Amino acid sequence: MRSDRFTRRTALALATGLSLASAVPALAQDGAKKIRIGVIGAGNIGSTIGGLWVKDGHEVMFASRHPEALASMVSDLGPKAKAGTPEEAIKFGEAVFVAVPYKAYPDLAKEIGPALNGKIVLDAGNATQKRDGALYDEVQANGIGATSAKYFPGAKLVRAFNAANYKVFAKEGADGGKDRTGGRMAIPIAGDDPEALKVASGLVRDAGFDPVVVGSIKDADKFAMGSPGFGHDVTAPELREKLGLNK
Repeated sequence: MRSDRFTRRTALALATGLSLASAVPALAQDGAKKIRIGVIGAGNIGSTIGGLWVKDGHEVMFASRHPEALASMVSDLGPKAKAGTPEEAIKFGEAVFVAVPYKAYPDLAKEIGPALNGKIVLDAGNATQKRDGALYDEVQANGIGATSAKYFPGAKLVRAFNAANYKVFAKEGADGGKDRTGGRMAIPIAGDDPEALKVASGLVRDAGFDPVVVGSIKDADKFAMGSPGFGHDVTAPELREKLGLNK
């Protein structure tokens, strides 16, 4: 009798243990999941943020019309970094990071806009009056989020990494901000698609920052260049306070 009880208990414990053992790797894998990222624009912002993702373990393809010009950069970043054309980077990436001068958006939309349909796209562009002319006027009239969405209407767009200088990102990203008092630097993001916001939030964390979801794509105006929400090197609670998100 005791032997039967012992056998039943042992079998139950073994079954429970096997169930837990099979669940743990899945949970660990979900928590540490890395994705492929295409970076359109390998300038200051693209190379800085893309480099932080490579260091975190993501595979990143940096795009250029002349990929061979990026050979030195990708070599320095290691085997998880690649170079390709914009079309190749979009096909490669489960998410795409657009970090080009804003004046390039109309032409970029014609060239690669259709390929971005259905893609999660993080948009870091800023419009400046001196450089972007009529496009700057369009942003002033309609807002930065709405303007980006106009040029990439099929994309699951999230505004991200536009609210500070790349030098700040390079300094505070990854392990750079680990000793900050109060927490890591906050990155405001905005978008309409819940899935895209979730992925973007994870990529912000993987780069070494804390995401603050400000709202819909229209709410990206709250941290656009020239707005009161632009240019803050603060923690997430401090940024929420500055943007009035705690009310």
